[in-house]
Amino acid sequence: MTEQQPFSLLGPDASLLDAYSQTVVSVSQAVSQSVAQIRTMDSHQQTTTKGMGSGFLISTDGYIVTNSHVVAQGTSWHVTLPDGRDFRAELSGQDLATDIAILRIDTEGLQTLTFADSSLLQVGQMAIAVGNPFGFQYSVTAGVVSALGRTLKSSTGRMIDDVIQTDAALNPGNSGGPLLNSSGAVIGVNTAVIRGAQGLCFAVSSNLASWVAAQLILLGRVRRGFLGLSGQQVTLQEWMRLLLKIETAVLVQNVDHTGPAAKGGLLQGDLILRYNDIPVKGIEDLHRLLDESTIGQKGILEIFRKGRISSLDVVPSEWNG
Repeated sequence: MTEQQPFSLLGPDASLLDAYSQTVVSVSQAVSQSVAQIRTMDSHQQTTTKGMGSGFLISTDGYIVTNSHVVAQGTSWHVTLPDGRDFRAELSGQDLATDIAILRIDTEGLQTLTFADSSLLQVGQMAIAVGNPFGFQYSVTAGVVSALGRTLKSSTGRMIDDVIQTDAALNPGNSGGPLLNSSGAVIGVNTAVIRGAQGLCFAVSSNLASWVAAQLILLGRVRRGFLGLSGQQVTLQEWMRLLLKIETAVLVQNVDHTGPAAKGGLLQGDLILRYNDIPVKGIEDLHRLLDESTIGQKGILEIFRKGRISSLDVVPSEWNG
């Protein structure tokens, strides 16, 4: 029996790379100039680093997506690009409720990443995480999308919905970095690791992150309606799809007993189908629909409960998290 030769990653043997390795190498090279290292400092103590994390460029005029918990503990932020350039950054805004923040640097010649449509993700597909764990600049890990539609508690106590679970290894310092698909597009923003667990890492979905990022760039904050519920997207059984004429809905997992949803009669286990006659395919749809125009205005939640479709009147309050 012939002894198997060791696998080589050297240039002349590039043709020997398997498809998986080729994809990871290709993506890591393509995004290498778009992922930054972020240092959070106190403006009165410039020599003291209060936190470190990652971020990624989404515009040629210097906007960077990261986590709010990366930037929240300081008043001064420094961004180091992979080419070694270092910049003082401005905080454009942060949203504690989704753990997303936007920094901006003033420079030219930037390479950016694009957001993928996270509603198209499938469990088992490749996920590539890029960041700066423990301050080591530009590290790449790869795995798969382990689960979709998770919920994660933010620093405000509000549940972040539509969270992606991955087994791509994350460590302190990866926070705020991109989770990428095999085409190098962003499918999530890496945000959390379950300490002591193996392969339990989480990212805010790209659809939710891109919506929040746009609000922070335009307004400096996210002003949103609040119903007081958490839920996850579920694929409906065939008979339900035929009956309801939709493929997915939001399964209500928890209801704040003092919130507008509870006052309107929403219960744990209900399926949310539509809001003001607009289909709610996933929790990110509900986030988008609950914009500032809904605050204090009566809305109609169409739900499915115990085999029946019914409508609930709700009046969203303003989220103050």
